[in-house]
Amino acid sequence: MARILIVDDSPTEMYKLTGMLEKHGHEVLKAENGADGVALARQEKPDAVLMDIVMPGLNGFQATRQLTKDPETGHIPVIIITTKDQETDKVWGTRQGAKDYLTKPVDEETLIKTLNNVLPG
Repeated sequence: MARILIVDDSPTEMYKLTGMLEKHGHEVLKAENGADGVALARQEKPDAVLMDIVMPGLNGFQATRQLTKDPETGHIPVIIITTKDQETDKVWGTRQGAKDYLTKPVDEETLIKTLNNVLPG
């Protein structure tokens, strides 16, 4: 299946998302902050990125923008997964290049369905 990079500073969220993805046969890569996420995406070229917003240092909006504007990683779909559920946040996330925007807590069916929509093929 696909290689999915999770960028989230919460060990609990990382654990939950990893479990859901691995159950569906996906390989999981992990980064605990935006800067590491961008570096890992450039190095590993995952099939998709699940991006938290509220993180220390480089936040998810900034990291998403860096990935989607970079010719090397611009083809990788980014799905924002966050507790920020305001319409303005969703609009801003889309403007940064995110393909979709999910609000925590994310249920497994929604996550897999959203991933299948953005993954190539």
